[in-house]
Amino acid sequence: MSYMEKLLQGVEVEWKALGEVGEIIRGNGLQKKDFVESGFPAIHYGQLYTRYDLSADKTFTYVSDELAGKLRIADKNDLLIATTSENDEDVLKPLAWLGGKSAISGDMMLFRHDESVKYLAYCFQTEKFQKQKAKYITGAKVRRVSKDNIAKMTVPIPPLNIQKEIVRILDAFTELTAELTAELTARKKQYNYYRDQLLTFEEGEVEWKTLESMGKFTYGYVAKAQDSGDARFVRITDINTDGKLIQTSSKFVDISLGNEKFILKKSDLLMARTGATFGKTMIFEEDYPAIYAGFLIKLSFDKSIINPKFYWHFAQSDFFWKQANKLVSGGGQPQFNANVLKEVNMPIPYPNDPEKSLAEQKRIVDILDKFDALTNSISEGLPREIELRQQQYEYYRDLLLSFPKAEAKA
Repeated sequence: MSYMEKLLQGVEVEWKALGEVGEIIRGNGLQKKDFVESGFPAIHYGQLYTRYDLSADKTFTYVSDELAGKLRIADKNDLLIATTSENDEDVLKPLAWLGGKSAISGDMMLFRHDESVKYLAYCFQTEKFQKQKAKYITGAKVRRVSKDNIAKMTVPIPPLNIQKEIVRILDAFTELTAELTAELTARKKQYNYYRDQLLTFEEGEVEWKTLESMGKFTYGYVAKAQDSGDARFVRITDINTDGKLIQTSSKFVDISLGNEKFILKKSDLLMARTGATFGKTMIFEEDYPAIYAGFLIKLSFDKSIINPKFYWHFAQSDFFWKQANKLVSGGGQPQFNANVLKEVNMPIPYPNDPEKSLAEQKRIVDILDKFDALTNSISEGLPREIELRQQQYEYYRDLLLSFPKAEAKA
């Protein structure tokens, strides 16, 4: 901040209403069905949430030149704003447009101004701006902010050279986070590749056995989740995409004689048996009491044959999912019950030598655990680094944009 003070050289930064800073222009007419393979660049408001980050200079979609002639056109340096969403967070999602002319849809505004467009986009992300926005959101199922209310919202407007310097600093943070995210994607591909390689054995070294021949499967406890209780209630929605237990939004149940048999032990395996998450498998690694819910199946294997962590890694692999996708039943609500699960085959190395088999399983587990920690763990590896960088970016963004006299034109 001392650097910013030197940069400002005593210049007082005024907070101005957006209506004073530029012109707010409503988009019109464009629908997703209007897209063509090539033609005039076009942006639909829904894409601001799903396809674009903070800034862009190229579109993903196009419309015919004829239709473009009837639509509102954005120019370079316009700030594009989504004005409706199903949730409050996405309302007024900004896109700093750095490309040439582009058509825009309804439920979207373009803000035309003489400032740095990326600077304004960063302002829209700050905690102060989000608090302002909350006062103006209306609607029940569809949340929106009107053009008139957007015009009332204030942002700090320092001289243009200061805006550009702030953008330079914040771009450096976002670029680092983007590099780490790309690295994480590459590591995940590497992890998936080595997992499948390690689960591929030479003929004669392995036997593919049905799960039914090595274990038993039990459905969970049906009960209403509580805000407090003796044990964590592990539900189908508590398993994340990486097969780990989500630690937030916990629910509970009380332990009783009727549900003691559903208490989880460390290294127990759970699989989601229905819905969009069917087949997703979790290993319980926590040290507190927990009971698993009815839409989950507990997989209990003979530990003299299978290392539970070896099965967990197998259940994340293509070898498992190719079978699961063929065996699943149901249309809108896929079912993957215990009878179907029994038909899944998995590789058991050195099946005639249990000691050697378990040693080989442990060797594979140790290697894959290192990849998993690097790619998926929230407390170590790249995800943790990305999380910390994101927090650092948000802290400095809000600090750099917290100019004094913020209430001057509130």
